[in-house]
Amino acid sequence: MTAGDGGRFPTELPRREFIKLCLTATAMMGLPLSMHGRVASTVQSSARPAVIWLHFQECTGCSESLLRSSHPSVSSLILDLISLDYHETLMAGAGAQAEQTLRESMAANRGKYLLVIEGAIPKAQNGIFCKVGGKTALELIREVAPGAAAVLCIGTCSSFGGIQSVGVNPTGAVGVKDLVTDKPIINIPGCPPNPYNFLSTVLYYLTFKRLPELDAMGRPKFAYGRKIHEHCERRPHFDAGRFAQAYGDAGHAQGHCLYKLGCKGPATYANCSVQRFNDVGVWPVSIGHPCIGCTEPDILFKLPIAEKVQIHDPTPFDSYAPANLKEKGKGPDPVTTGVVGLAAGALIGAGIMLAKKLPNSAPAQTGETQHHEPAE
Repeated sequence: MTAGDGGRFPTELPRREFIKLCLTATAMMGLPLSMHGRVASTVQSSARPAVIWLHFQECTGCSESLLRSSHPSVSSLILDLISLDYHETLMAGAGAQAEQTLRESMAANRGKYLLVIEGAIPKAQNGIFCKVGGKTALELIREVAPGAAAVLCIGTCSSFGGIQSVGVNPTGAVGVKDLVTDKPIINIPGCPPNPYNFLSTVLYYLTFKRLPELDAMGRPKFAYGRKIHEHCERRPHFDAGRFAQAYGDAGHAQGHCLYKLGCKGPATYANCSVQRFNDVGVWPVSIGHPCIGCTEPDILFKLPIAEKVQIHDPTPFDSYAPANLKEKGKGPDPVTTGVVGLAAGALIGAGIMLAKKLPNSAPAQTGETQHHEPAE
């Protein structure tokens, strides 16, 4: 898309950053590169989706993470990409003025607005443990959810109940799915989640007018379809049997695998190591802290940080190094490497010969998402 196409570039987003945003979102959603033009057209559309954002039992960390995104900045997100009509932390209005804005947006966009919920909802004692504007969280969600086109649960608290629901759970905190049963629900868990997972989910919905493919827990597969362990930069150390034994030891300093320190990566589905946070280029494991499984309802706040999780199957196949090795891996055998290289060369050669016999025609672009299930 160019300025001459009649499209509307976001006013505060330079062209180069705009194209980068569209390409990044296209890649994150698992779409073919050729689809970035369609994503760009959606972003440039003059019709901005109305978004109502409600806060309940939470720490506002999800909103704080969104505030620190820069591609786009939060101002471009609010002013150009979406119409954030109600957000108790970010909106200028307060009190009666804020409540009037909420009612007006609900009436004007009924059946079309996206409802974003941050935080768990307490049910005990009729929900008295969380009130906004004189209404309990229970009352608000029952009032606002019926008019929404879809509900986006941002963060683990709204997705699964979060830390409020752990243990005795005195407030009776639950996730949104336990209360809203007649609307499409998309869970974007994390503590906090990556803001680009949220943005890409919104762009997918706007581009294709439907929800992205979800896993069994209601999470977009493009962001939560693979375990962190499968694409972690420390994975080669795991395969070679190189583990940090304690914080600050030689292995820890050299970037060895953190499994023995309780890393939950082998049981956690997320894209943290690929789509890192807020353009800083780091994530917890890269700076030496084990993954705590913040996208998983049965791990976060329920397992001690130092506790190890099961690696794949109870009896993993023998290409995995045992986690109790004290010696470093010895590397590949030269003879085996040579044999594998010859086999790979033969397969590549056969593939080239086959390709020459295929008709030289490009497949039609359908605009549909291509999903690939991870191999376990």
